[in-house]
Amino acid sequence: MWSDRNSSRSNGRRSFLKQLGIACGAGVAAAAASAPAFGLSLFGSGGGGRLRLAGIRFQRLARNVSGSHIRYLLIHGDESTARQVLTEHMSAGGSGKGIAYLVENPTRNVAFRGGHLDPNRMFSNEGAQRNLELLNPTWQTSQVINGVTHLGYRRHEVVNRLIPPPGGLILALHNNQRGYSVQTEIPISDEVALNDPEHPHDFGLVSDPADFARLSSGRYNVVLQARPRGHEDGSLSRLAVQMGIRYVNLEAALGNVQKQRSMVRWVEETLQAG
Repeated sequence: MWSDRNSSRSNGRRSFLKQLGIACGAGVAAAAASAPAFGLSLFGSGGGGRLRLAGIRFQRLARNVSGSHIRYLLIHGDESTARQVLTEHMSAGGSGKGIAYLVENPTRNVAFRGGHLDPNRMFSNEGAQRNLELLNPTWQTSQVINGVTHLGYRRHEVVNRLIPPPGGLILALHNNQRGYSVQTEIPISDEVALNDPEHPHDFGLVSDPADFARLSSGRYNVVLQARPRGHEDGSLSRLAVQMGIRYVNLEAALGNVQKQRSMVRWVEETLQAG
């Protein structure tokens, strides 16, 4: 539990950031809609390449882009099974249809302004602040404020790339081990379909009720979070809800390559996303 001193310091930071009026939530939608998707650091050409977005390095893979409505994402660098599945899916021999962005980092957290950041906590000011305070306990108030301000002005570089064409889909791949499972998400979900309760680490998290209705009749666990509960954590799933973007997160136990491959095909075939 935070001490009164830390709580007071944190409240002071939030008040300052609110005064700044930095884009977050719906504001990111406006920033993403108006900000250009070019002018960023880009290495390579054609279907692939490497980019630095909001100070974070990503690999870009593209396959069968014409007519595709999917944007794939690997946001945590230590989730090696998801990286393998997505890389294969977007390879010449794969069946991917769209553009994929894979963080180039060997660990979950990325280096950020002399400290650390969970890149899936950068999509709101509140979530970013909580994460920077958690991962960088020795930071001064000014460092946290500067970090959140930086993300407030630059997170659109990532968001712009991930926004799919109208009616399209963001498909994120994650891995988990011990501790975290579909049971963790049930208390903050709107609807739940436990189609494979013996494998709680393998499940889909969906933001669109229509997508949930179709996927819930399948063979995998799936939860709907169209109105996510709990505190704002800065995750992409919550931003997708705010922006009205269809979002699916596919969780699979680390090392379960075959299951995650099958889950990707399941989503694409069931939702006919392509």
